[in-house]
Amino acid sequence: MKRNILVCGGAGYIGSHMVQLLLEAGHDVVVFDNLSSGHVEAILGVPLERGDLLNPQDLDAVFKKHKVDAVIHFAALIAVGESVEKPDLYYRNNVTGTLNLLDAMRKAGVDRIVFSSTAAVFGNPQRDLIDETHPLGPINPYGWSKRMVEQVLSDMATAYGLRSVALRYFNAAGAHPNGLIGEAHSPETHLVPLVLLTALGIREKLSVFGSDYETRDGTCIRDYIHVLDLASAHLLALDYMDTHEGAHRFNLGNGNGFTNLEVIQTAKRLTNRPIPYDMAPRRAGDSATLVADSTRAKTELGWKPKFDALETIIETAWRWHHEPKYGPFAGK
Repeated sequence: MKRNILVCGGAGYIGSHMVQLLLEAGHDVVVFDNLSSGHVEAILGVPLERGDLLNPQDLDAVFKKHKVDAVIHFAALIAVGESVEKPDLYYRNNVTGTLNLLDAMRKAGVDRIVFSSTAAVFGNPQRDLIDETHPLGPINPYGWSKRMVEQVLSDMATAYGLRSVALRYFNAAGAHPNGLIGEAHSPETHLVPLVLLTALGIREKLSVFGSDYETRDGTCIRDYIHVLDLASAHLLALDYMDTHEGAHRFNLGNGNGFTNLEVIQTAKRLTNRPIPYDMAPRRAGDSATLVADSTRAKTELGWKPKFDALETIIETAWRWHHEPKYGPFAGK
């Protein structure tokens, strides 16, 4: 079924990959983005409405101008460390901004949203694999901001009949295999691009935060999932809401955890370049291990990751970082 989709944050890393997948699936797409961290080049000619979630009039204007059947919401601040230092900024942008979006949707009669959530809602894991029944206990303001929005979505389903799917990402990584779009944050905070920027010599060396966690080499363990596999789950979520009322939540990961040092060693082997690093103190708000059990997404959504090997994820990211088309390191 062809739909008219508003992608909030569509000029960002995950959002731009989502836009491409929506177009390939035959949908009409409009991007809403303030371009604070996104790049207009990443949406490859898709209509862009520049605005901010904190300005309700910007949102009202978009819904008046465009017919919208559903919203996919990526527009959020995402740096764990920064959220600890500036919690008010994160609650204002991630929670208040989403409330403004939901208000605009209600006024426009749009009752479906796919929400970009996070594994950070779980906090410190109580078991090896985290499924949707795992207790929630965020340990940083970023995680709390996403947890609050999940609760808002549940309450608005009860009160107003809003249909929603919250997708809890583990660690998004990789890039489109065509090399045209990829991850281009400034400043960069994610491990895989930081590793590759170090391999390119753009960064002098890498800092690994924490060497005394209870893991196999003392560094944090994370579950890396390819950005296109994340995007494919959003497509499936749109169809899921056709037959499912209420608020729903799914974990998205590959079920394989890799330590920070294992990521560095894999990238070193694939790029055949030195990747110098030093060990730094633990970073506030980091969990030791976060690995997903995505059985429910596979069973109920029919989700099937295609790029589940760490080597493939890093290879596609390397293709982009070696010759980025936009962003702070383009042309370097």
